[in-house]
Amino acid sequence: MTHSVLYYVAVGLAAVSLLFVVAAVRAVRRRRWLGSFGSAGTGALFLSLAALSGVLGVSTQGYRALTQEEVAATITTVPTGLGAFQAVVEFPNGRDTTLNVLGNQLLVDAHILKWRPLANVLGVHTWYELDRLSGRYTDVEDERSLPRTVHSLQADKPRDLFVLAQRYTVLAFLVDTEYGSATYVEVTRPARFEIRVSTTGLLVREVGTEP
Repeated sequence: MTHSVLYYVAVGLAAVSLLFVVAAVRAVRRRRWLGSFGSAGTGALFLSLAALSGVLGVSTQGYRALTQEEVAATITTVPTGLGAFQAVVEFPNGRDTTLNVLGNQLLVDAHILKWRPLANVLGVHTWYELDRLSGRYTDVEDERSLPRTVHSLQADKPRDLFVLAQRYTVLAFLVDTEYGSATYVEVTRPARFEIRVSTTGLLVREVGTEP
């Protein structure tokens, strides 16, 4: 996975930084001040790049690299009453969860991250992570007045790259754009849906009806 690659990159950059630090120490001992400053500066640069790679590796856990249209989740819906249904969410990694939802439509949204050419060198082009699953009412007045439910679909991680990209301008050199995408479908009977993601955003397709 890409975040694992970033970990290896961070370790490699840190090792290179250590070599330059050692060279700087040797230059100081030999009173080669210019060489020590150059080695120390280069070492600090590689250490900064290692720290950045490490942060990216931690903050991108839960995100998946997108190269074409693919299934982000499969959701089985079963109506449980008027304006209520149960949603069984199955993720490609084998994780699954069962959610009780209020509303007569299924709404799923996601974070989409597109990277600049500098990040593309590492093979990273577009990443995504499902964010929330919620209920939606067909009627606007119902949407305003009736209770709703919202469930998180994010994987647990210490930091979220989507938030970091909005907060720190240094990531602007890597992140081209970040935005949200959503799709919804009406739930009137037991059914099975694929939530798919493409470079243009999310879409939903019915793939079968549950008995």
